[in-house]
Amino acid sequence: ATTDRTLPHILRRRLDFGAQSATIHLTRPPATRRAVRDILALPLLTHLRLTFWVFPSPADLARLLVCPSRLRALTPANISFAQPQLAVLSGLDEEHVFAALRRPARLSLLAIEHLSSAPELPVLQRRANAVTHEDIPPKPALVDFTRDPELRLPKRASLVIMISANVLLQISFFIIVSSSNEYALHLGGTSTFSGIVIGVPTLFSGLALIPLARYDKGVYTLPLHVACCASIIGHVLYALAYYADFLYLILLGRIVSGLSFTLWMYCKRYCSDPRIVGVRRRTTLASWLVIGQGIGMSLGPFAGGLLYKVGFGGRGGLVWNGFTAPAWVMAGVWVLFWALVWWYYEDIPSEQRAFETSSEPLTSTLQAATVTQSSNTRPSLLFRLAPQQRGVILCMCWFAMTCFFILGAWESNVPVFGASTPPFYWSPFAAGNFLALGGATTFPFLIVNLLLARRTQDRLILALGTTLGLCGLVIFLGLLGAGGKALNYGAVYVCWWAVALGFNLASTVTMSTLSKTLPPKWNGRTSLAIQYSNYTGRVAGAVWGGSGVAIGMRNYIGLQIGLVGVGAALSVTMWRNLKTKMG
Repeated sequence: ATTDRTLPHILRRRLDFGAQSATIHLTRPPATRRAVRDILALPLLTHLRLTFWVFPSPADLARLLVCPSRLRALTPANISFAQPQLAVLSGLDEEHVFAALRRPARLSLLAIEHLSSAPELPVLQRRANAVTHEDIPPKPALVDFTRDPELRLPKRASLVIMISANVLLQISFFIIVSSSNEYALHLGGTSTFSGIVIGVPTLFSGLALIPLARYDKGVYTLPLHVACCASIIGHVLYALAYYADFLYLILLGRIVSGLSFTLWMYCKRYCSDPRIVGVRRRTTLASWLVIGQGIGMSLGPFAGGLLYKVGFGGRGGLVWNGFTAPAWVMAGVWVLFWALVWWYYEDIPSEQRAFETSSEPLTSTLQAATVTQSSNTRPSLLFRLAPQQRGVILCMCWFAMTCFFILGAWESNVPVFGASTPPFYWSPFAAGNFLALGGATTFPFLIVNLLLARRTQDRLILALGTTLGLCGLVIFLGLLGAGGKALNYGAVYVCWWAVALGFNLASTVTMSTLSKTLPPKWNGRTSLAIQYSNYTGRVAGAVWGGSGVAIGMRNYIGLQIGLVGVGAALSVTMWRNLKTKMG
Protein backbone atom coordinates (compact mmCIF):
# COMPACT_ATOMS: atom_id res chain seq x y z
CA ALA A 1 0.00 0.00 0.00
CA THR A 2 2.83 2.43 0.75
CA THR A 3 4.12 2.18 -2.81
CA ASP A 4 0.76 3.00 -4.36
CA ARG A 5 0.87 6.58 -5.65
CA THR A 6 -2.92 6.94 -5.41
CA LEU A 7 -2.93 6.36 -1.64
CA PRO A 8 -2.34 9.99 -0.60
CA HIS A 9 -5.28 11.08 -2.77
CA ILE A 10 -7.53 8.38 -1.35
CA LEU A 11 -6.71 9.09 2.29
CA ARG A 12 -7.18 12.84 2.14
CA ARG A 13 -7.15 13.86 5.83
CA ARG A 14 -8.71 11.05 7.89
CA LEU A 15 -7.58 7.46 8.44
CA ASP A 16 -9.20 4.68 10.51
CA PHE A 17 -6.27 2.26 10.70
CA GLY A 18 -6.98 -1.05 12.42
CA ALA A 19 -9.06 -4.19 12.56
CA GLN A 20 -12.55 -4.98 13.79
CA SER A 21 -11.82 -8.28 15.53
CA ALA A 22 -8.22 -9.31 14.86
CA THR A 23 -5.16 -7.66 16.37
CA ILE A 24 -2.36 -5.92 14.47
CA HIS A 25 1.02 -6.83 15.95
CA LEU A 26 3.89 -4.40 15.44
CA THR A 27 6.35 -6.63 17.26
CA ARG A 28 7.68 -8.18 14.05
CA PRO A 29 8.83 -8.02 11.33
CA PRO A 30 10.62 -4.63 11.05
CA ALA A 31 9.35 -4.19 7.48
CA THR A 32 5.80 -4.01 8.81
CA ARG A 33 6.71 -1.21 11.18
CA ARG A 34 8.43 0.72 8.41
CA ALA A 35 5.38 0.35 6.17
CA VAL A 36 3.07 1.64 8.91
CA ARG A 37 5.35 4.60 9.58
CA ASP A 38 5.36 5.43 5.86
CA ILE A 39 1.56 5.49 5.83
CA LEU A 40 1.35 7.68 8.92
CA ALA A 41 3.94 10.06 7.48
CA LEU A 42 1.62 11.13 4.65
CA PRO A 43 1.59 14.96 4.75
CA LEU A 44 -2.20 15.40 4.47
CA LEU A 45 -3.10 13.19 7.42
CA THR A 46 -4.73 15.19 10.25
CA HIS A 47 -7.16 12.74 11.92
CA LEU A 48 -6.13 9.22 12.92
CA ARG A 49 -7.81 6.29 14.69
CA LEU A 50 -5.75 3.22 15.70
CA THR A 51 -7.83 0.15 16.59
CA PHE A 52 -6.66 -3.21 18.05
CA TRP A 53 -2.92 -2.60 18.00
CA VAL A 54 -0.18 -4.36 19.97
CA PHE A 55 3.07 -2.44 20.45
CA PRO A 56 6.36 -3.85 21.77
CA SER A 57 6.73 -0.97 24.24
CA PRO A 58 5.44 2.53 24.98
CA ALA A 59 8.52 3.95 23.28
CA ASP A 60 7.42 2.29 20.02
CA LEU A 61 4.02 3.92 20.37
CA ALA A 62 5.71 7.28 20.93
CA ARG A 63 7.98 6.88 17.90
CA LEU A 64 4.99 5.97 15.73
CA LEU A 65 3.05 9.05 16.82
CA VAL A 66 5.89 11.34 15.76
CA CYS A 67 5.34 10.40 12.12
CA PRO A 68 2.16 12.40 11.28
CA SER A 69 3.54 15.94 11.05
CA ARG A 70 0.12 17.62 10.80
CA LEU A 71 -1.86 15.34 13.12
CA ARG A 72 -4.56 17.20 15.05
CA ALA A 73 -6.82 14.44 16.42
CA LEU A 74 -5.89 10.95 17.59
CA THR A 75 -8.08 8.09 18.86
CA PRO A 76 -6.20 5.00 20.14
CA ALA A 77 -8.75 2.21 20.81
CA ASN A 78 -7.95 -1.16 22.42
CA ILE A 79 -4.19 -0.52 22.46
CA SER A 80 -2.00 -2.96 24.38
CA PHE A 81 1.66 -3.95 24.71
CA ALA A 82 3.50 -7.19 24.04
CA GLN A 83 4.64 -7.39 27.66
CA PRO A 84 1.78 -7.20 30.21
CA GLN A 85 3.93 -5.43 32.77
CA LEU A 86 4.18 -2.47 30.37
CA ALA A 87 0.41 -1.94 30.27
CA VAL A 88 0.85 0.82 32.83
CA LEU A 89 3.47 3.33 31.78
CA SER A 90 6.27 4.41 34.05
CA GLY A 91 6.79 8.10 34.73
CA LEU A 92 9.62 8.31 32.18
CA ASP A 93 7.55 6.56 29.51
CA GLU A 94 4.61 8.85 30.23
CA GLU A 95 6.71 11.92 29.54
CA HIS A 96 8.17 10.22 26.45
CA VAL A 97 4.69 9.63 25.02
CA PHE A 98 3.52 13.10 26.00
CA ALA A 99 6.55 14.72 24.35
CA ALA A 100 5.85 12.75 21.17
CA LEU A 101 2.24 13.88 21.16
CA ARG A 102 2.77 17.47 22.19
CA ARG A 103 5.79 18.87 20.37
CA PRO A 104 6.09 17.47 16.83
CA ALA A 105 2.42 16.80 16.12
CA ARG A 106 0.81 19.77 17.93
CA LEU A 107 -2.10 17.48 18.77
CA SER A 108 -5.31 19.26 19.75
CA LEU A 109 -7.52 16.29 20.72
CA LEU A 110 -6.83 12.83 22.14
CA ALA A 111 -9.69 10.34 22.67
CA ILE A 112 -8.62 7.19 24.54
CA GLU A 113 -11.21 4.40 24.20
CA HIS A 114 -11.43 1.24 26.29
CA LEU A 115 -9.02 2.27 29.00
CA SER A 116 -9.18 -1.19 30.55
CA SER A 117 -7.03 -2.52 27.70
CA ALA A 118 -5.26 0.67 26.66
CA PRO A 119 -2.14 2.09 28.26
CA GLU A 120 -2.98 4.35 31.17
CA LEU A 121 -1.50 7.79 30.67
CA PRO A 122 -1.76 9.57 34.03
CA VAL A 123 0.33 12.52 32.81
CA LEU A 124 -2.14 13.21 30.01
CA GLN A 125 -5.11 12.74 32.29
CA ARG A 126 -3.66 15.07 34.92
CA ARG A 127 -3.04 17.79 32.38
CA ALA A 128 -6.60 17.56 31.07
CA ASN A 129 -8.31 16.71 34.36
CA ALA A 130 -9.62 13.55 32.61
CA VAL A 131 -11.50 10.92 34.61
CA THR A 132 -10.80 7.21 34.22
CA HIS A 133 -14.07 5.31 33.85
CA GLU A 134 -14.21 1.77 35.23
CA ASP A 135 -17.49 0.76 33.56
CA ILE A 136 -17.43 -1.54 30.54
CA PRO A 137 -17.46 -0.43 27.82
CA PRO A 138 -15.76 2.64 29.26
CA LYS A 139 -16.50 6.12 27.99
CA PRO A 140 -13.82 7.91 25.92
CA ALA A 141 -11.49 10.17 27.90
CA LEU A 142 -10.96 13.43 26.06
CA VAL A 143 -7.71 15.32 26.48
CA ASP A 144 -7.35 18.89 25.21
CA PHE A 145 -3.73 19.52 24.19
CA THR A 146 -4.24 23.10 23.05
CA ARG A 147 -3.50 24.34 26.56
CA ASP A 148 -2.13 23.21 29.86
CA PRO A 149 -4.81 23.82 32.55
CA GLU A 150 -2.39 26.11 34.36
CA LEU A 151 -1.69 28.07 31.14
CA ARG A 152 -5.15 28.25 29.57
CA LEU A 153 -6.59 31.52 28.29
CA PRO A 154 -10.04 32.65 27.13
CA LYS A 155 -10.96 33.09 23.48
CA ARG A 156 -8.80 35.82 22.04
CA ALA A 157 -11.61 38.06 20.71
CA SER A 158 -13.46 37.99 24.04
CA LEU A 159 -10.26 38.63 25.99
CA VAL A 160 -9.45 41.62 23.78
CA ILE A 161 -12.98 42.96 24.34
CA MET A 162 -12.62 42.78 28.13
CA ILE A 163 -9.15 44.34 28.19
CA SER A 164 -10.27 47.07 25.77
CA ALA A 165 -13.32 47.76 27.94
CA ASN A 166 -10.98 48.26 30.90
CA VAL A 167 -8.93 50.76 28.85
CA LEU A 168 -12.04 52.72 27.82
CA LEU A 169 -13.31 52.80 31.39
CA GLN A 170 -9.95 54.16 32.57
CA ILE A 171 -9.99 56.85 29.87
CA SER A 172 -13.60 57.73 30.71
CA PHE A 173 -12.67 58.14 34.35
CA PHE A 174 -9.60 60.32 33.73
CA ILE A 175 -10.54 62.36 30.65
CA ILE A 176 -12.46 64.94 32.69
CA VAL A 177 -9.76 65.28 35.39
CA SER A 178 -7.82 68.10 33.70
CA SER A 179 -10.89 70.32 33.14
CA SER A 180 -13.36 69.28 35.83
CA ASN A 181 -12.12 71.93 38.29
CA GLU A 182 -12.64 74.75 35.77
CA TYR A 183 -15.98 73.26 34.67
CA ALA A 184 -17.23 73.13 38.26
CA LEU A 185 -16.05 76.70 38.96
CA HIS A 186 -17.74 77.94 35.77
CA LEU A 187 -21.05 76.44 36.89
CA GLY A 188 -20.73 77.87 40.40
CA GLY A 189 -19.06 74.99 42.22
CA THR A 190 -15.81 74.67 44.18
CA SER A 191 -12.60 72.65 43.90
CA THR A 192 -13.89 70.26 46.56
CA PHE A 193 -17.02 69.74 44.45
CA SER A 194 -14.72 68.98 41.53
CA GLY A 195 -13.06 66.27 43.61
CA ILE A 196 -16.49 64.83 44.41
CA VAL A 197 -17.38 64.83 40.71
CA ILE A 198 -14.21 62.86 39.98
CA GLY A 199 -14.69 60.34 42.78
CA VAL A 200 -18.46 59.89 43.00
CA PRO A 201 -18.82 57.40 40.10
CA THR A 202 -16.97 54.74 42.06
CA LEU A 203 -19.29 55.24 45.05
CA PHE A 204 -22.38 54.53 42.97
CA SER A 205 -20.58 51.79 41.12
CA GLY A 206 -20.07 50.07 44.45
CA LEU A 207 -23.74 50.46 45.30
CA ALA A 208 -24.74 48.92 41.96
CA LEU A 209 -22.37 45.96 42.15
CA ILE A 210 -24.41 43.81 44.54
CA PRO A 211 -27.71 44.03 42.59
CA LEU A 212 -25.88 43.44 39.31
CA ALA A 213 -24.05 40.43 40.74
CA ARG A 214 -27.40 38.82 41.57
CA TYR A 215 -28.44 38.85 37.92
CA ASP A 216 -25.17 38.24 36.06
CA LYS A 217 -25.51 34.40 36.30
CA GLY A 218 -21.76 34.09 36.76
CA VAL A 219 -20.99 35.35 33.25
CA TYR A 220 -20.10 38.68 31.67
CA THR A 221 -22.53 39.57 28.86
CA LEU A 222 -24.98 41.54 31.02
CA PRO A 223 -22.30 43.63 32.80
CA LEU A 224 -20.72 44.47 29.43
CA HIS A 225 -23.96 45.80 27.96
CA VAL A 226 -24.83 47.69 31.15
CA ALA A 227 -21.40 49.34 31.07
CA CYS A 228 -21.72 50.42 27.44
CA CYS A 229 -25.22 51.83 27.90
CA ALA A 230 -24.43 53.65 31.15
CA SER A 231 -21.24 55.16 29.72
CA ILE A 232 -23.06 56.65 26.75
CA ILE A 233 -25.87 58.15 28.85
CA GLY A 234 -23.48 59.40 31.54
CA HIS A 235 -21.21 61.23 29.11
CA VAL A 236 -24.18 62.82 27.35
CA LEU A 237 -25.58 64.13 30.65
CA TYR A 238 -22.15 65.48 31.65
CA ALA A 239 -21.89 67.36 28.34
CA LEU A 240 -25.43 68.79 28.54
CA ALA A 241 -24.74 70.44 31.92
CA TYR A 242 -23.11 73.40 30.14
CA TYR A 243 -26.13 73.92 27.88
CA ALA A 244 -28.52 73.65 30.84
CA ASP A 245 -26.22 75.78 33.06
CA PHE A 246 -26.94 73.36 35.89
CA LEU A 247 -24.04 72.38 38.18
CA TYR A 248 -25.56 69.18 39.51
CA LEU A 249 -26.13 67.77 36.03
CA ILE A 250 -22.39 67.04 35.76
CA LEU A 251 -22.70 65.19 39.07
CA LEU A 252 -25.71 63.27 37.76
CA GLY A 253 -23.84 62.38 34.59
CA ARG A 254 -20.91 61.03 36.58
CA ILE A 255 -23.28 59.05 38.81
CA VAL A 256 -24.78 57.37 35.75
CA SER A 257 -21.27 56.73 34.44
CA GLY A 258 -20.59 55.06 37.77
CA LEU A 259 -22.89 52.22 36.74
CA SER A 260 -20.50 51.47 33.88
CA PHE A 261 -17.56 51.27 36.27
CA THR A 262 -19.07 48.10 37.73
CA LEU A 263 -17.34 46.43 34.79
CA TRP A 264 -13.98 47.04 36.48
CA MET A 265 -14.80 44.27 38.91
CA TYR A 266 -15.87 41.96 36.10
CA CYS A 267 -12.65 42.66 34.19
CA LYS A 268 -10.66 41.59 37.24
CA ARG A 269 -12.88 38.56 37.74
CA TYR A 270 -12.59 37.61 34.07
CA CYS A 271 -8.79 37.73 34.18
CA SER A 272 -8.68 35.48 37.24
CA ASP A 273 -11.67 33.23 36.50
CA PRO A 274 -10.49 29.63 37.11
CA ARG A 275 -12.97 28.36 34.51
CA ILE A 276 -11.14 30.06 31.64
CA VAL A 277 -7.78 31.33 32.99
CA GLY A 278 -5.02 29.08 34.27
CA VAL A 279 -3.28 29.81 37.55
CA ARG A 280 -0.03 30.74 35.76
CA ARG A 281 -1.70 33.31 33.53
CA ARG A 282 -3.54 35.45 36.08
CA THR A 283 -0.77 37.85 37.05
CA THR A 284 0.04 38.29 33.36
CA LEU A 285 -3.56 39.23 32.55
CA ALA A 286 -3.67 41.47 35.62
CA SER A 287 -0.60 43.21 34.20
CA TRP A 288 -2.57 43.87 31.01
CA LEU A 289 -5.29 45.50 33.12
CA VAL A 290 -2.70 47.70 34.80
CA ILE A 291 -1.28 48.65 31.39
CA GLY A 292 -4.81 49.75 30.52
CA GLN A 293 -4.82 51.71 33.75
CA GLY A 294 -1.58 53.38 32.68
CA ILE A 295 -3.06 54.21 29.27
CA GLY A 296 -6.07 55.78 30.97
CA MET A 297 -3.88 57.79 33.34
CA SER A 298 -1.81 59.19 30.47
CA LEU A 299 -4.14 59.37 27.47
CA GLY A 300 -7.19 60.44 29.49
CA PRO A 301 -5.84 63.68 31.01
CA PHE A 302 -3.90 64.51 27.83
CA ALA A 303 -6.94 64.03 25.60
CA GLY A 304 -9.07 65.99 28.08
CA GLY A 305 -6.62 68.90 28.13
CA LEU A 306 -6.24 68.83 24.36
CA LEU A 307 -10.00 68.79 23.78
CA TYR A 308 -10.36 71.62 26.31
CA LYS A 309 -7.95 73.72 24.27
CA VAL A 310 -9.45 72.73 20.89
CA GLY A 311 -13.01 73.14 22.09
CA PHE A 312 -12.45 76.75 23.06
CA GLY A 313 -10.27 77.41 20.02
CA GLY A 314 -13.20 78.89 18.13
CA ARG A 315 -14.69 80.41 21.29
CA GLY A 316 -16.90 77.32 21.66
CA GLY A 317 -20.65 77.01 21.77
CA LEU A 318 -23.33 75.89 24.19
CA VAL A 319 -23.11 72.27 23.04
CA TRP A 320 -19.52 71.79 21.86
CA ASN A 321 -16.78 73.55 23.81
CA GLY A 322 -13.71 72.78 25.89
CA PHE A 323 -15.74 71.53 28.85
CA THR A 324 -18.14 69.29 26.91
CA ALA A 325 -15.89 68.00 24.10
CA PRO A 326 -14.29 65.18 26.16
CA ALA A 327 -17.71 63.80 27.09
CA TRP A 328 -19.07 63.96 23.53
CA VAL A 329 -16.01 62.19 22.15
CA MET A 330 -16.17 59.40 24.72
CA ALA A 331 -19.91 58.93 24.12
CA GLY A 332 -19.16 58.33 20.43
CA VAL A 333 -16.33 55.93 21.23
CA TRP A 334 -18.59 53.90 23.50
CA VAL A 335 -21.25 53.65 20.78
CA LEU A 336 -18.70 52.12 18.42
CA PHE A 337 -17.36 49.81 21.11
CA TRP A 338 -20.88 48.61 21.99
CA ALA A 339 -21.35 47.55 18.36
CA LEU A 340 -18.10 45.53 18.56
CA VAL A 341 -19.28 43.86 21.76
CA TRP A 342 -22.51 42.74 20.06
CA TRP A 343 -20.56 41.39 17.10
CA TYR A 344 -17.46 39.74 18.60
CA TYR A 345 -17.91 38.94 22.29
CA GLU A 346 -18.56 35.29 23.22
CA ASP A 347 -19.31 34.46 26.83
CA ILE A 348 -18.20 31.38 28.75
CA PRO A 349 -19.84 28.28 27.19
CA SER A 350 -22.58 26.75 29.31
CA GLU A 351 -20.65 23.51 29.78
CA GLN A 352 -17.74 25.46 31.38
CA ARG A 353 -19.79 27.53 33.80
CA ALA A 354 -19.41 25.08 36.68
CA PHE A 355 -16.27 25.59 38.74
CA GLU A 356 -13.65 22.87 38.27
CA THR A 357 -12.20 22.90 41.74
CA SER A 358 -10.09 19.79 41.24
CA SER A 359 -8.04 21.39 38.46
CA GLU A 360 -6.95 24.36 40.53
CA PRO A 361 -4.23 23.51 43.04
CA LEU A 362 -4.10 25.60 46.17
CA THR A 363 -1.01 27.05 47.73
CA SER A 364 0.75 24.22 49.48
CA THR A 365 1.08 26.08 52.79
CA LEU A 366 -2.67 26.62 52.99
CA GLN A 367 -4.07 23.56 51.24
CA ALA A 368 -4.31 21.41 54.34
CA ALA A 369 -6.33 24.06 56.11
CA THR A 370 -8.69 24.55 53.18
CA VAL A 371 -9.48 21.16 51.64
CA THR A 372 -10.90 18.19 53.51
CA GLN A 373 -10.85 14.67 52.20
CA SER A 374 -14.24 13.75 53.59
CA SER A 375 -16.71 13.13 50.81
CA ASN A 376 -19.71 14.16 52.90
CA THR A 377 -18.28 17.52 53.96
CA ARG A 378 -20.72 20.35 53.45
CA PRO A 379 -19.72 23.07 50.95
CA SER A 380 -19.79 25.71 53.67
CA LEU A 381 -17.11 23.79 55.55
CA LEU A 382 -15.15 22.89 52.43
CA PHE A 383 -14.20 26.49 51.81
CA ARG A 384 -13.85 27.64 55.39
CA LEU A 385 -10.81 29.90 55.53
CA ALA A 386 -7.78 29.45 57.71
CA PRO A 387 -6.47 32.46 59.71
CA GLN A 388 -3.55 32.80 57.30
CA GLN A 389 -5.95 33.09 54.37
CA ARG A 390 -8.01 35.73 56.13
CA GLY A 391 -4.79 37.65 56.75
CA VAL A 392 -3.90 37.47 53.04
CA ILE A 393 -7.35 38.83 52.14
CA LEU A 394 -6.95 41.71 54.59
CA CYS A 395 -3.47 42.51 53.28
CA MET A 396 -4.50 42.52 49.62
CA CYS A 397 -7.65 44.57 50.25
CA TRP A 398 -5.62 47.14 52.17
CA PHE A 399 -3.12 47.48 49.35
CA ALA A 400 -5.93 47.68 46.77
CA MET A 401 -7.45 50.56 48.74
CA THR A 402 -4.12 52.28 49.36
CA CYS A 403 -2.94 52.15 45.74
CA PHE A 404 -6.10 53.68 44.36
CA PHE A 405 -6.39 56.19 47.21
CA ILE A 406 -2.94 57.58 46.43
CA LEU A 407 -3.35 57.50 42.64
CA GLY A 408 -6.80 59.12 42.86
CA ALA A 409 -5.54 61.76 45.28
CA TRP A 410 -2.68 62.80 42.99
CA GLU A 411 -4.85 62.86 39.88
CA SER A 412 -7.42 65.18 41.46
CA ASN A 413 -4.85 67.25 43.35
CA VAL A 414 -2.44 68.05 40.51
CA PRO A 415 -4.81 70.46 38.64
CA VAL A 416 -5.72 72.24 41.90
CA PHE A 417 -2.17 72.32 43.27
CA GLY A 418 -0.70 73.38 39.92
CA ALA A 419 -3.24 76.19 39.44
CA SER A 420 -2.66 77.69 42.91
CA THR A 421 1.11 77.25 43.40
CA PRO A 422 3.25 80.30 42.39
CA PRO A 423 5.95 78.48 40.39
CA PHE A 424 3.37 76.81 38.13
CA TYR A 425 -0.08 78.43 37.70
CA TRP A 426 -1.09 75.63 35.35
CA SER A 427 -4.09 75.78 33.05
CA PRO A 428 -6.24 72.62 32.65
CA PHE A 429 -4.30 71.89 29.46
CA ALA A 430 -0.95 72.14 31.25
CA ALA A 431 -2.18 70.03 34.20
CA GLY A 432 -3.44 67.37 31.78
CA ASN A 433 -0.09 67.32 30.00
CA PHE A 434 1.74 66.90 33.31
CA LEU A 435 -0.41 63.95 34.35
CA ALA A 436 -0.17 62.42 30.88
CA LEU A 437 3.61 62.77 30.77
CA GLY A 438 3.99 60.93 34.05
CA GLY A 439 1.65 58.16 32.93
CA ALA A 440 3.25 57.84 29.50
CA THR A 441 6.78 57.46 30.86
CA THR A 442 5.66 54.67 33.19
CA PHE A 443 4.28 52.74 30.23
CA PRO A 444 7.57 51.06 29.13
CA PHE A 445 8.14 49.85 32.68
CA LEU A 446 4.64 48.39 32.82
CA ILE A 447 5.44 46.48 29.61
CA VAL A 448 8.61 45.14 31.25
CA ASN A 449 6.52 44.09 34.25
CA LEU A 450 4.18 42.24 31.88
CA LEU A 451 7.12 40.25 30.52
CA LEU A 452 8.67 39.57 33.92
CA ALA A 453 5.41 38.66 35.67
CA ARG A 454 5.66 35.09 34.37
CA ARG A 455 8.93 34.58 36.23
CA THR A 456 8.44 36.78 39.31
CA GLN A 457 6.51 36.12 42.50
CA ASP A 458 3.55 38.38 43.20
CA ARG A 459 4.86 39.40 46.61
CA LEU A 460 8.12 40.69 45.07
CA ILE A 461 6.18 42.82 42.58
CA LEU A 462 4.12 44.16 45.49
CA ALA A 463 7.21 45.02 47.53
CA LEU A 464 8.97 46.69 44.59
CA GLY A 465 5.97 48.81 43.63
CA THR A 466 5.21 49.90 47.18
CA THR A 467 8.82 50.86 47.86
CA LEU A 468 9.06 52.91 44.67
CA GLY A 469 5.80 54.72 45.36
CA LEU A 470 6.82 55.44 48.95
CA CYS A 471 10.08 56.99 47.73
CA GLY A 472 8.06 59.37 45.54
CA LEU A 473 5.88 60.40 48.48
CA VAL A 474 8.83 60.99 50.81
CA ILE A 475 10.68 63.05 48.18
CA PHE A 476 7.62 65.21 47.56
CA LEU A 477 7.19 65.78 51.29
CA GLY A 478 10.80 66.95 51.40
CA LEU A 479 10.17 69.33 48.48
CA LEU A 480 7.18 70.81 50.26
CA GLY A 481 9.31 71.38 53.34
CA ALA A 482 12.14 72.98 51.36
CA GLY A 483 9.83 75.19 49.26
CA GLY A 484 11.23 77.95 47.06
CA LYS A 485 13.30 76.85 44.08
CA ALA A 486 13.28 73.21 45.20
CA LEU A 487 9.63 73.00 44.14
CA ASN A 488 10.11 73.00 40.37
CA TYR A 489 8.59 71.15 37.43
CA GLY A 490 11.29 68.49 37.15
CA ALA A 491 11.32 67.62 40.84
CA VAL A 492 7.53 67.34 41.09
CA TYR A 493 7.48 65.29 37.89
CA VAL A 494 9.95 62.75 39.32
CA CYS A 495 7.72 62.37 42.39
CA TRP A 496 4.60 61.86 40.27
CA TRP A 497 6.41 59.35 38.04
CA ALA A 498 7.56 57.28 41.04
CA VAL A 499 4.08 57.37 42.60
CA ALA A 500 2.31 56.45 39.34
CA LEU A 501 4.67 53.61 38.45
CA GLY A 502 5.04 52.23 41.97
CA PHE A 503 1.40 52.00 42.94
CA ASN A 504 0.32 50.83 39.49
CA LEU A 505 2.80 47.98 39.84
CA ALA A 506 1.59 47.17 43.34
CA SER A 507 -2.05 47.09 42.19
CA THR A 508 -1.16 44.40 39.63
CA VAL A 509 -1.03 41.56 42.13
CA THR A 510 -3.89 42.19 44.55
CA MET A 511 -6.51 40.15 42.70
CA SER A 512 -4.16 37.57 41.21
CA THR A 513 -2.65 36.76 44.62
CA LEU A 514 -6.06 36.05 46.13
CA SER A 515 -7.15 33.94 43.15
CA LYS A 516 -4.03 31.78 43.54
CA THR A 517 -4.31 31.50 47.32
CA LEU A 518 -8.02 30.76 47.76
CA PRO A 519 -10.28 28.03 46.31
CA PRO A 520 -11.77 28.77 42.86
CA LYS A 521 -15.30 29.27 44.21
CA TRP A 522 -14.01 32.23 46.20
CA ASN A 523 -13.11 34.10 43.01
CA GLY A 524 -16.41 35.99 42.90
CA ARG A 525 -16.21 37.01 46.55
CA THR A 526 -12.59 38.09 46.39
CA SER A 527 -13.15 40.08 43.20
CA LEU A 528 -15.96 41.95 45.00
CA ALA A 529 -13.73 42.55 48.02
CA ILE A 530 -10.87 43.89 45.90
CA GLN A 531 -13.19 46.05 43.81
CA TYR A 532 -14.85 47.58 46.86
CA SER A 533 -11.40 48.31 48.24
CA ASN A 534 -10.51 50.00 44.95
CA TYR A 535 -13.73 52.00 45.06
CA THR A 536 -13.09 53.10 48.62
CA GLY A 537 -9.64 54.29 47.64
CA ARG A 538 -10.82 56.08 44.49
CA VAL A 539 -13.67 57.96 46.20
CA ALA A 540 -11.73 58.93 49.32
CA GLY A 541 -8.58 59.70 47.33
CA ALA A 542 -10.38 61.96 44.84
CA VAL A 543 -12.04 63.97 47.63
CA TRP A 544 -8.80 64.08 49.63
CA GLY A 545 -6.83 65.26 46.60
CA GLY A 546 -9.35 67.97 45.72
CA SER A 547 -9.10 69.27 49.28
CA GLY A 548 -5.31 68.92 49.49
CA VAL A 549 -4.51 72.63 49.11
CA ALA A 550 -7.21 73.63 51.60
CA ILE A 551 -6.11 71.21 54.34
CA GLY A 552 -2.39 71.70 53.75
CA MET A 553 -0.16 69.77 51.38
CA ARG A 554 1.98 68.29 54.16
CA ASN A 555 -1.09 66.79 55.81
CA TYR A 556 -2.21 65.60 52.39
CA ILE A 557 1.05 63.66 51.82
CA GLY A 558 1.39 62.56 55.44
CA LEU A 559 -1.81 60.52 55.37
CA GLN A 560 -0.66 58.71 52.24
CA ILE A 561 2.66 57.77 53.85
CA GLY A 562 0.75 56.49 56.89
CA LEU A 563 -1.44 54.24 54.73
CA VAL A 564 1.63 52.76 53.04
CA GLY A 565 3.20 52.14 56.47
CA VAL A 566 0.20 50.10 57.60
CA GLY A 567 0.35 48.07 54.38
CA ALA A 568 4.07 47.44 54.87
CA ALA A 569 3.43 46.10 58.37
CA LEU A 570 0.73 43.77 57.04
CA SER A 571 2.91 42.46 54.22
CA VAL A 572 5.87 41.79 56.51
CA THR A 573 3.57 39.88 58.88
CA MET A 574 2.02 37.81 56.07
CA TRP A 575 5.14 37.51 53.91
CA ARG A 576 5.38 33.71 53.99
CA ASN A 577 1.69 33.31 53.18
CA LEU A 578 1.92 35.67 50.20
CA LYS A 579 4.04 33.17 48.28
CA THR A 580 2.15 31.94 45.21
CA LYS A 581 2.82 30.39 41.82
CA MET A 582 4.46 32.69 39.30
CA GLY A 583 2.76 33.85 36.13
